[in-house]
Amino acid sequence: MRRLGRVLAILFLAVAILGFAKRDQIARLHAAMTLFDQDKIVGNFSHMDRMFASTQLLSPPHQPSPLPKAPHPLTPPAGLEDWVAQRNITALMVLHKGEVAFEDYYQGTGPEDLRVSWSMAKSFLATLLGFSLLDGSIASIEDPVTKYAPALKGSAYDGATIRNVLHMASGVEFNEDYLDFWSDINKMGRIIATSGSLDDFTAGLKTRSRPPGEAFHYVSMDTHVIGMVLRGATGRSIPDLMNERVITPLHLERDPYYLTDSTGTAFVLGGMNMTTRDYARFGQMILQDGHWQDRALVPETWIREMTADSAPRGDDAEHYGYQWWLPHDARPGEFYARGVYGQYIWFDRAAETVIVVNAADTGFAGEGVHDQNMAMMRALVRATQ
Repeated sequence: MRRLGRVLAILFLAVAILGFAKRDQIARLHAAMTLFDQDKIVGNFSHMDRMFASTQLLSPPHQPSPLPKAPHPLTPPAGLEDWVAQRNITALMVLHKGEVAFEDYYQGTGPEDLRVSWSMAKSFLATLLGFSLLDGSIASIEDPVTKYAPALKGSAYDGATIRNVLHMASGVEFNEDYLDFWSDINKMGRIIATSGSLDDFTAGLKTRSRPPGEAFHYVSMDTHVIGMVLRGATGRSIPDLMNERVITPLHLERDPYYLTDSTGTAFVLGGMNMTTRDYARFGQMILQDGHWQDRALVPETWIREMTADSAPRGDDAEHYGYQWWLPHDARPGEFYARGVYGQYIWFDRAAETVIVVNAADTGFAGEGVHDQNMAMMRALVRATQ
């Protein structure tokens, strides 16, 4: 019994030492497991850097670019209050002709909160890609991704072009169901929470469901491949590139940050965090075809190309460009960035309107929810006219 007691004491000590050594990983894994709990989700979505590794996009000292208030504030459309409550909206902002027509915050959040983008970050990355095409770092979007990301040779991405991954048409087999604990997307999430590498995870995908370019099929790792291509083409990190070419010139109110994996690689497919007002600044720049404060930040031709309906049809009713969405019944000038749990940057070029929505909506995948959200966007646009 005495010997057994000593063995158990040694085992207990070993477990304690291992637990202490891995405490950060354990804490992050616990955070990942409770990230979407109903009583925590709102706070979590405004403080992701408390739970996961991150890197700030630090701009030089500056005055934030102006967001003037519209002379005639928007009259809220019918049903707005109920929609905000039902969809667990945390922030809503409407810009009309570059002026703030509506701005409000909910669920105890405020304008200073740095809110997670989720997949709206994909549209940021597509915007960044335009610079590397312009300066020749990337010769063509018809190039194979392995030209710039050789680590993908032998993976399911071998043979896919940059255009294919921009279109979410890589053909890679991938389960994107956020509500399935064992889905590929949730396995990827646990990689971020522990000590794994997103590059290794992506290169480890070996199976295709169809040939590249055949049809749209939403695979978030396609966006990570775009990040690998940009890093390989430029020799620089995505945060550095994004900060220099997009973030710093926008003169934001608060420095945003990217979530990262344990190697410091940015979570480019969903890890941007910034204020609602700064999402609106980015949106207004896109609406203005890449222009901001009398300066051309992004090539106008690239803005138009990436937001056009160009992806091959696939298994989603919505239409797609290069990491940007278009409604299935899109009116001229309508397109949007979208993230899970109710994140949107909605554009209506004809109405000169940008709408930013942040939310913590655990029912985002419910039948008819997205259609309800689009209907409210359009009602808000009408209210600006």
